[in-house]
Amino acid sequence: MELDKMDENDWKYHGEGNKSLVVSHIQVSQLVLRLLKYPAEDSENPPQTAEQAFRQIQNIVDFSSNVMSSLLGEKFIHSGEVVKLPLEFVRQLSIKVQHQRPVWRCDKVMDIYSGCALCLPNLTSPPLHQPTHTPPLCIEIKVRLIMALFKCLFFLFSNVTVALALFQGRGGKHSVLIKNMQKDHFLNLSGGQCIYSSKEGGDDSMDLNSLLNNLRPYLQSGNNRINNHMSSKPVLNDFIQVLANALLSEGGDGGVVMDRQEEGRSFCEASVFNKERIHHGAQGLPSDSVLFRILQTQMLDTLDIEGLYPLYRRVEQHLQDFPKERTRLQIDGPYNEAFLEKLQKCPSEDDGSVEYAAAKVHQYRVSMTAKDCSIMVALVPRNEEEEDFLSSRPPAFSYSVSILDLDPKPFDSIPRQLRLDQKIVSCYLRTGGALPKGSLPPLPGIFTAGENEDCRLLFHPV
Repeated sequence: MELDKMDENDWKYHGEGNKSLVVSHIQVSQLVLRLLKYPAEDSENPPQTAEQAFRQIQNIVDFSSNVMSSLLGEKFIHSGEVVKLPLEFVRQLSIKVQHQRPVWRCDKVMDIYSGCALCLPNLTSPPLHQPTHTPPLCIEIKVRLIMALFKCLFFLFSNVTVALALFQGRGGKHSVLIKNMQKDHFLNLSGGQCIYSSKEGGDDSMDLNSLLNNLRPYLQSGNNRINNHMSSKPVLNDFIQVLANALLSEGGDGGVVMDRQEEGRSFCEASVFNKERIHHGAQGLPSDSVLFRILQTQMLDTLDIEGLYPLYRRVEQHLQDFPKERTRLQIDGPYNEAFLEKLQKCPSEDDGSVEYAAAKVHQYRVSMTAKDCSIMVALVPRNEEEEDFLSSRPPAFSYSVSILDLDPKPFDSIPRQLRLDQKIVSCYLRTGGALPKGSLPPLPGIFTAGENEDCRLLFHPV
């Protein structure tokens, strides 16, 4: 990428989150740029200088490469690098992509003043992809609690938020987005971008049929390819099984996954483990799988927000009395080996020191990053000549597994997290622990009553 020859016409809108917007290169499909956003009311007066913007992005890179990479595994992490872009290119790019942005995201604008961006690989166009008749299928999973995903990859309840974004990459004409939040599903069709989502009260049967139609070309075995028919339940089961195999694999890039269902099993078809292994919790997860590594990082927080808040107040009071201590305690970084060492060598008992309190706060922040990250699974159909076209088994996929959204959580966000937690508990108590009004029932016509019961997750008061 030649920074002095940047042309906005070589880039297209790719997507955006709450804090940043992403564009992808039209010709070099394996390259994306992530640019900061800020509230629209600050469009004339940027909230930070170019130097501060550069430091913010560099902190994201350092936190990902020096801290999260060590905890989660280098093979799953793509930290990227900070780049300085020509300001005129950034301004023209902002104008070009503005009409492609979802209306509900336009309360924030792209940073056009700093010229800073994060250059990353495009995980929806994996390097292991070779041109085939069927483009790669990428699934983005947003998971709060890994163990709930491990126990059942399909039946999701009120304390779990999972979004599956299925993108078709190079050569693809559509993508499918499923968001499952308390059983609400959202779909979209586009060239790898989210342009449609079903609303509450929409027709979920239509959404599910659209999903199944998009999955069929990937999962039909040889005989079914000839007949161009595969019933709904096997399509969904095979997809979940292939996805589970990729998530439970021990590699970041490479390898082959396929359906490996066991005969006559009576437990949830979304799980590749039997019930006895599931009851052992994390011990049932392969120790080098992405799920195990994320779970271990989530478990760095041993206090939860209620137990942590007094320690946060201890640090906050110390910083009010000694503001320069913010640097020594690494409240805002640098995110280096010393920061990681403080996490890993935090004493098990509170000695009353501000150092202990700061280390526990850092553990909580890292844990929250692991709870708010996303997993990207790229499934690349193997070349047809590598398979038996008349085989009755589902096709095999090469795969890559990556973790993204690993920004450090700000120290000052902890009071907001406490308020959110208290609000959730209050709502739960007011409703008597019942599902919120309007929550969708299990999807009809896919699983039998017996299978639904086998997939039930039970949550007991502690």
